[in-house]
Amino acid sequence: MPELPEVETTRRGVSPHIVGHKVERLIVREPRLRWPVPADLAETLEGQVIQGIRRRAKYLLMDTGPGSLIVHLGMSGRLQVVPSDHPCRKHDHVDIVFDNGNTLRFHDPRRFGSMLWSPEPLNHKLIAPLGPEPLSGDFDGDYLYERSRGRKAAIKTFIMDARIVVGVGNIYASEALFLAGIHPLRAAGRVSRRRMQALAEAIKVVLGKAIEAGGTTLRDFFGVDGSQGYFAQQLAVYGRADEPCRTCGDRVRQRVIGQRSTFYCNTCQS
Repeated sequence: MPELPEVETTRRGVSPHIVGHKVERLIVREPRLRWPVPADLAETLEGQVIQGIRRRAKYLLMDTGPGSLIVHLGMSGRLQVVPSDHPCRKHDHVDIVFDNGNTLRFHDPRRFGSMLWSPEPLNHKLIAPLGPEPLSGDFDGDYLYERSRGRKAAIKTFIMDARIVVGVGNIYASEALFLAGIHPLRAAGRVSRRRMQALAEAIKVVLGKAIEAGGTTLRDFFGVDGSQGYFAQQLAVYGRADEPCRTCGDRVRQRVIGQRSTFYCNTCQS
């Protein structure tokens, strides 16, 4: 599933090709995504100029005067900028055709993505409950510490809760906890303020590096230009079960926490 770095990579790749340009036509070949594409979306979007593209968590907000198109890539979705006469393939569900000859094409084999419209996207029911952005000034160790008091849930489950902080997906949670030296099964309420500060900084470092590298290489994710991300080459523990820890040489362990595979080092993390 594309996570925050992959979505941010997509935002940066798409922006130069569509911001400042007018939508000439919307072509919906398959409206049955995770939520149906609104029947009146073409009427709403056509003729509007894309004024900017923001990212909120894993949602892309394509802003126009009257409101914003809210795009979620789901599990296998991706956006590509192609010439408007570029042939369609299977699973090319939506085209947004612009006045500069480019088309923003939404490809989603599993149809878990979505395209919705809102006049006030930050107040949309899918976005309003979300926690702070991990790379923003609103997110730090003091915030994590205060939110975690009395919590018995495992710290890995805690930081993957989008109501606490957005964008810390499974891979990045394992990597950040390793960098901070915190065992993924430790109860969130038993992590000290000092260690929460280390964890918040580790989350920022791991996500920042992933964004710089273009996201994590996953089977289903491709960048806007069709290239895969390369962060997986730098992973310290994720996907390395039974291999030696790169820090201490002990065996990397794997277990399931919250129905997600988790990787950690018993020696380096406590």
